[in-house]
Order: sequence, then structure tokens, then C-alpha cells
Amino acid sequence: MVITSLLIGMLLVASILTFIALGWSSPIPWLFLLAIAGIVVLSRRREKSHYVTWKEEYSVGIESIDKDHQKLLNLINQFQTAVNYRTGEQFEKEALEAVVDYTITHFKREEDLLEKYEFPGFAEHKAQHQKMIQQVENCMAKHSEERQQSMQYGADFLRDWLINHINGTDKEYSQFLRDKGVR
Repeated sequence: MVITSLLIGMLLVASILTFIALGWSSPIPWLFLLAIAGIVVLSRRREKSHYVTWKEEYSVGIESIDKDHQKLLNLINQFQTAVNYRTGEQFEKEALEAVVDYTITHFKREEDLLEKYEFPGFAEHKAQHQKMIQQVENCMAKHSEERQQSMQYGADFLRDWLINHINGTDKEYSQFLRDKGVR
């Protein structure tokens, strides 16, 4: 983000100086402006790829779980924003902690449902949750050593893990719970 801003600033200064030196009819300052526009478009496109939007295909058909998943995606996107804009160590840490805290709350709600209805794959599902929490805790421990890299890794990991988990193991229990009357 900082490098992109510096590059845009340098190109803007170069554009202004070449307008002054060469005039409005020269193509060179216009090429600088075109380069700035291209950088902005590519930067926004790259930045957007780090965010995830809820899609109906992520639905497991159980309203409370779907709402949890939607909230988790929003929290992960907020964390990604903190990472992208380098809002400061404290804000990044708080955003990550919000994701982790709500993830634990969600896992508890999900595990309680699976246990209550005696889902056959309960132990394996719970083990996946525990492994994920351990990986996030490892990421948080790395934070003090490699702040920016560990935060981006954490955001990518959380986003990818959640989507894969929803579309994988969560879809495995959804029909089971719906057959038990859970909506």
C-alpha cells in the first residue's frame, strides 16, 4: 500500500513537471497520468481479491449457522481492512481478536448442535475446529516477529479456511441436522 502510494505520488509529480516543461500537447505527461490510473485500477482489483462476499452457495441451510458464518466473513473482512491500511498494531490485534473470539463462540454453538443431535462425525469436526484455533494462535504468536507478513497470512488463512470449512465439513452435517428438524 505504501509503495503504491509512493509510486503514484512520484508519477503525479513527474506528470506535473512534464506538463510544465513540455506543455499540454506532449504525450509524455498524459502517459504518466494513464499509468497512475492503471496503478489505481490494478491496486483496487488486487485489494478486492482479499475480501470475500457472502454467497448463497455458502449456506448450510441452518439460519443460525449461516448468520454466524456471515458475521465471521464480515469480521475477517474488517481484519483484512486493518491489515491493508496498516491501521496500527493495536487496531489490527483487536480486529484479529474479534475474529478469534467470535469464531470460538460459533464453534461452541455448532459443536453443541452436533453433540445434541449425535452427529456421527462430531469428534472429527471438533478436532478440525481445535486445529484451526491452534493455527490462529500460532499466527498471533508470530505477530511480534513479523507483523505485516503474519497479519496478511492470518487474514488469508482465516478467509480460505472458513470458506473451505463451510463448503466442506459444514455441508456434511447440514443435511443431517436438517433431517433432525434443525432450521
